Amino acid sequence: MDSAALQKYLLRLFERHDVELEADEDGWLVTDDDFPAIRAEWHEGSAGEPGRLDVDVVLSEERRIEESFAGIGNGDAGCRDALHTFEMNVFHLLLAACWYVTDDRKMRIAAWEIGVRTWDVFIGPFTLRGADESIAAISSEALEAIEAALKREALAPELHWLRLVHQHGTDGNARCEALLDNEPWTAGTLALDSVAWPLSGHDYSARCFMLLDVRDY
Repeated sequence: MDSAALQKYLLRLFERHDVELEADEDGWLVTDDDFPAIRAEWHEGSAGEPGRLDVDVVLSEERRIEESFAGIGNGDAGCRDALHTFEMNVFHLLLAACWYVTDDRKMRIAAWEIGVRTWDVFIGPFTLRGADESIAAISSEALEAIEAALKREALAPELHWLRLVHQHGTDGNARCEALLDNEPWTAGTLALDSVAWPLSGHDYSARCFMLLDVRDY
């Protein structure tokens, strides 16, 4: 799927949620000639490998959210698969935190006390691949560990985003990764490592996207 088709897809997606964006010639969709702005780019896989959808959301001159999604299938089918993952797991959180259109049926919304401030926390589902839904029960323990780790951080009073990843092999080998504002977050990775992730008869992965915004009074 080329950039023009992706731009049109995103434009219609936002329109369905009553957000009107303006398209520019570089593939960006902008908000009233300003930030936030969003753009997607599809990279076809090679030699049978999944393709990759990159989605960038520019918050300001200095800050942008960068997320990527694997797409299984050839050509446009792979891109549509990646877009489905984006919509199910990230889009509604971005819509709530960046464009202030909130559908609490699509996410969990919490209030966490971090430092001296209250934060609105938008939590997407743990996306499972290669595992049944029974493994999803571990997500609450993982989120408790992440919340405890965040409460030890000195967060600047601005929007923050997290990507949490756990990959588990049938041989028992596991790998966790946490990113905070696009950067590796060691405390978050250690928090995920502390969770007793269940065994499975085959390889599986669990991913979660989160956004935190300081509450205005």
